Amino acid sequence: MYFYRFTLMALALLLIACQPQEKTEALADLLSAVPSLLDRPADLRYEKEWEQVQRNYVRYRDELVKHPEKVKPRLKLAEIYTHEARVTGEHGHYYPAALQVLDEALTRSQQNPDEQFQALAMKAGVLLSLHQFAEALAAGQQAVAMNPYNAQIYGVLVDAYVELGQYDQAVAMADKMISIRPDLRSYARISYLRELHGDVEGAIEAMELAVDAGYPGYEQTAWARLTLGDLYKQYGQLEKAALNYQRILVDRPDYPFAIAALGEIDEQKGDLAEAEEKYLQAAKIIPEFSFYEKLAAIYLKQGRGEEFQETISELKAMLADDQQAGHVMDLELAHLHAELLADYDTALDYAQKVYERRPDNIDINQTLAYIYHKQNKPALAASHLRRAARTNSQHPELLALQQSLASL
Repeated sequence: MYFYRFTLMALALLLIACQPQEKTEALADLLSAVPSLLDRPADLRYEKEWEQVQRNYVRYRDELVKHPEKVKPRLKLAEIYTHEARVTGEHGHYYPAALQVLDEALTRSQQNPDEQFQALAMKAGVLLSLHQFAEALAAGQQAVAMNPYNAQIYGVLVDAYVELGQYDQAVAMADKMISIRPDLRSYARISYLRELHGDVEGAIEAMELAVDAGYPGYEQTAWARLTLGDLYKQYGQLEKAALNYQRILVDRPDYPFAIAALGEIDEQKGDLAEAEEKYLQAAKIIPEFSFYEKLAAIYLKQGRGEEFQETISELKAMLADDQQAGHVMDLELAHLHAELLADYDTALDYAQKVYERRPDNIDINQTLAYIYHKQNKPALAASHLRRAARTNSQHPELLALQQSLASL
């Protein structure tokens, strides 16, 4: 487990030892300033994948030490950090690390438009992951002005516009993206926008194209198939959902999101013991907030008060860590207090903070409608529900909330 870190330290010491005395301190400072690569849990190493990640990290770290003025190694390190954040769930370490090297790249790339574009586009993607959507949109718009022919920057704009509730602009950006490069990422965004506008069959069709466009065993492809399974599950086709989750585990046997998704199917079928086992298995692999949230919900259903409170404490600690790392988690905190703690006043405080930043987002309006409904404020609930339903979404939770309010 410690061999890689020992090797990296030995390399660093060797580099320093071979330099003239006057350069030693500067090199040591530079080495310590490069964010570290955390060791992956054994279940997430996927044989050669982890070895390749380590080799690439050492390569670009070494290049940065030798040539601190270069931008390319910083961009490559940012790619590694963002990939590791997705795979390991260590968001609190890797997203700030990515922003650090990207900001350094931006200060050094002013004379190279291509490197400037890459740094801006990647920074916009990291800001999306941190739920800093307005900032992500601004960076994405700056990047697309520099290069309007890159498909992936339009993907960033799609995501930012969706989260800000500007759905017409999101559709326009998705059309632009897929016209430049029809691939896994563009099909996935088309799928989400179709679902958002109530076209569930079209959403499934587009996500199937996304899966077919991916390489078997890659994390991206696993994510696409997971999303396809989620679509089937969300709209009642549990057997098709389970087949997709199981297919992921053929290529990536310990993919925690697929394990937890199978747990959700068990829970929907009433097998809480099996669901709990899968959630625990997934949570041991990566510290993903949603896995602990699902465990807490089971403990609440079963009246297991001590385990429920312990899990809630873990959830709050995880959210606090994420917030400290720049991750905006107000919507997650609103759901936590509304759905698990039935503390609707606190939930409303968090939801209103998000609403102030993103008043047109339908998910936020649905959350507010749910909270106001629980507070027995039907007029306010109905007002937000109308805004939540404006895209004709057929999401089952939205439809259920509409029925509940209609019955009052």
